[in-house]
Amino acid sequence: MVLIMADPIVAAIAFDGISPFHLSLPCLVFGEDRAALGLPRFDFRICAIEGGPIHTEAGLTISVPHELSALDGADIVIVPSWKNLEVPPPAALIEALRCAHRRGAMIVGLCLGTFAVAATGLLSGRRAATHWAYTDQLQALYPDILVEPEVLYIDNGDVVTSAGVAAGLDCCLHIVRARCGAEAALRLARQIVLSPHRQGGQAQFIERPIAKTGNPDRFTQALDAVRKTLGETHSLDSVAGLAGLTRRTFTRRFQKSIGTSFGDWLIDQRVALAQRLLEATEKSMDMVAFEAGFGSATSLRQHFAARLRTSPAQYRREFSKNAQDRVVR
Repeated sequence: MVLIMADPIVAAIAFDGISPFHLSLPCLVFGEDRAALGLPRFDFRICAIEGGPIHTEAGLTISVPHELSALDGADIVIVPSWKNLEVPPPAALIEALRCAHRRGAMIVGLCLGTFAVAATGLLSGRRAATHWAYTDQLQALYPDILVEPEVLYIDNGDVVTSAGVAAGLDCCLHIVRARCGAEAALRLARQIVLSPHRQGGQAQFIERPIAKTGNPDRFTQALDAVRKTLGETHSLDSVAGLAGLTRRTFTRRFQKSIGTSFGDWLIDQRVALAQRLLEATEKSMDMVAFEAGFGSATSLRQHFAARLRTSPAQYRREFSKNAQDRVVR
């Protein structure tokens, strides 16, 4: 007998004066049914702190169908933003978040939503991220939190926090990756035209996608060729030559277009390929390392530890097809 698992429940908190743009972030990632495209489906609900319609700071009025009681049973609770940072959130919200956490729900604070999560005490003694312009204020209000101003998001397992708007999207995509695997996150990123982001709260940059044109230039073609042959040796000079550029010009354009060095980008591409191979195949670690371009299982383990803070074996146990079937026979 196969037990069909219910769709994960994702609840986003709305309040009077919320920015509709911030509220739209979890809606975009979790709120649309893309099952027909082979993407994961979530039971998404927006829950209002106050009763009645929600008035946004943009002048829009939103009719919110759920109250805080709808957080009962939620697997993920997201606070997309917050207001009145110096004023503690309502006691009802603090208690609702604490109750959800006690039940085992993941609590997520996006951007200034970290302030509301911090008020619950769930971040005491732990790392946290928020919008870079408000990190000092968060640290002053909650000195027992280890605020990290340069990271995009931080995953403590049960509590996740992120920096500003773009980082909030990265954070939501990271949650999809953690629950549904790298391949699902990659396909979702493509569907919403979002650049795939490497897993891990230690990331220091946002990789900007290369513009797709009807007639891609040699620079774009060179990078596409690298992506298709990650198992082969690629040096900065060889790829620059393929792009028809000098080493210096290629490096400058790569930094401007992608936001990092060619070496770091190449490792990220290889790690992503290794993730997909570990999820979708039963190939040995040596074979995965070879096909992803790492050369040896030792090198693969080193880069997994540095990028993902886990081992290839552990990743396979958590995200392989067999692990994600989630069936009981």
